[in-house]
Amino acid sequence: MADLNAVVARYLDVWNEADADRRAKAIGELFTENAVYTDPLADVSGHDGVGAVIAGAQEQFAGLRFEQLGDVDAHHNIARFRWGLVTEPGAEPIAIGFDVAVTTEDGRIDRVYGFLDKVPGA
Repeated sequence: MADLNAVVARYLDVWNEADADRRAKAIGELFTENAVYTDPLADVSGHDGVGAVIAGAQEQFAGLRFEQLGDVDAHHNIARFRWGLVTEPGAEPIAIGFDVAVTTEDGRIDRVYGFLDKVPGA
């Protein structure tokens, strides 16, 4: 079984990767080929779909970073974790959410279900 703390760290690294080629490579390594990502604003599948959602967030929130808030809560092959979108490490997040990631036995992400708790302008 994969170390789900490490999977979550890699997942957030992918969301923070500004270089499109490195991000695409990381998505290919971390996500299954038919991975599904669903949140209130998106419902996509596959590496291209996941990549498009992340690229959109990179464009919309240029210069901001996703950081983990608190500990990863995990059992079996499922992890849930909170994240914040910040201007600098440790800053007050402008957005907060939590994601639930389901992995395969080899530790690749097969499904992500995202929830938004705090959004900019709300």
